[in-house]
Amino acid sequence: MQNFKTAFRLSLPVLGAYWFLGITYGLLASSMGYDLWVPMVMATLIYSGSVEFLALSILTSAFDPTAAMVMALMVGARHLFYGIAMLDRYRGAGWKKPLLIYWLSDETFAVNYASNGSYTQSLWVSVLDYLYWLSGGVMGYVLGATMGESLMHHLEGLDFVVTAMFVAIFMDDYLRNRQAHMSAWLGIGAATLCLMMFGPSQFIIPTMLCILGALYIKYRRTER
Repeated sequence: MQNFKTAFRLSLPVLGAYWFLGITYGLLASSMGYDLWVPMVMATLIYSGSVEFLALSILTSAFDPTAAMVMALMVGARHLFYGIAMLDRYRGAGWKKPLLIYWLSDETFAVNYASNGSYTQSLWVSVLDYLYWLSGGVMGYVLGATMGESLMHHLEGLDFVVTAMFVAIFMDDYLRNRQAHMSAWLGIGAATLCLMMFGPSQFIIPTMLCILGALYIKYRRTER
């Protein structure tokens, strides 16, 4: 029970972010004429917000499986780095490990990596985040079906909550963990440089490759 209470407290920022984004996702699906089961099946099986938004548009156009696969891989490529970062953290998790891997979203990774809790606590965070997203999608679809597009206008700009959540998690970890200061500044520097070089739509993957390369060099020097 204590693991659940701690996980719920840690996941509260994600609740706000996922409900707003999930509601937007449900509203969009409703406005595009989908039945409720379509966005919900995608939310359950894909569980990648960016890819799910793209999938709504892909399904209304001429379907190209190869293009859809490449697009989904590019959009979700950052999750490869999340998995690498959690290799040691999830080693020995037993039957929980497949679920922890499957539910490793951006926000879940940020919370679990910063909290460094037990396997059970991490699993509860993952489960709660997953339920937040699904429930947000259902609420959005129901609201869209009953209130129409008028509600979309009032939700414009609310996607800032995701950025605000990541800033809050980053600052909390920065202030509590002095050993993370170098990694934090490395991330800021790499992101700024790659943003200037590649632009806002293509800087994420180069940034992660730069960070991975720098951390690998540091690791090799430490091992010597």
